[in-house]
Amino acid sequence: MSDERAIDSARDPFARLRQATRARIALGRAGDALPTRALLDFQLGHSRARDAVHGAVDFDAIAERLPTPSLRIRSQVRDRAEYLRRPDLGRRVHADDLAMFAAGRGAFDLAFVIADGLSAAAVNAHAVALIDACWPRLHGWRLAPLVLGEQARVAFGDEVGAALGARIVAVLIGERPGLSVADSLGVYLTWDPKVGRSDAERNCISNIHADGLSPARAADTLIGLLTAVRRIEGSGVAVKADTAALASLSRGD
Repeated sequence: MSDERAIDSARDPFARLRQATRARIALGRAGDALPTRALLDFQLGHSRARDAVHGAVDFDAIAERLPTPSLRIRSQVRDRAEYLRRPDLGRRVHADDLAMFAAGRGAFDLAFVIADGLSAAAVNAHAVALIDACWPRLHGWRLAPLVLGEQARVAFGDEVGAALGARIVAVLIGERPGLSVADSLGVYLTWDPKVGRSDAERNCISNIHADGLSPARAADTLIGLLTAVRRIEGSGVAVKADTAALASLSRGD
């Protein structure tokens, strides 16, 4: 340890711990309040979280960067305010947009859905990188047209997957932001998607962001999970209960 770091550690025993986490620890105090720096940092984190929730995904830019053409559809939500108030409407596809799947329905192994969720920042920053990391590794999979879902929740993918005739749906979605991370992306896998699936029937990969799971490592986990889900023809607790599938996933088969 350098002399400078040794001095810092002597003055503040939490200095080294702060380098290993983004959590707010040992903030100190100024009288009966937070120090100014800690207070400003908290307010900045809160502002970033609000911006992530109320921001808009640039679906046009995402569509241009994707490795395959995409289909853009809406949920039944009218605006962002309603999205936050009515999660149920964000889980269903707009009736006018369901007709777009009539010509595209087929026997697909996998459908990807990119949904805005609760963090536009996460989708804008990481969704394309994750798709790019996965796409070359899916040779032999019958891939459905990639769907971009506006004002969509996780279960939105169930109706999309069913309409496309996909055996598995993978929903990439912005996770609820915290005060330390506002741009975290999650992926939810569901076997045999259809309206009414429960969270127990899904597998989740979360915390995909610059200081968490990188898109490249998330792609490794996603490909392993997809392989396990297709092999056992089940997802969620079915995968967790299958020790062979978990062993395969840990080996990266």
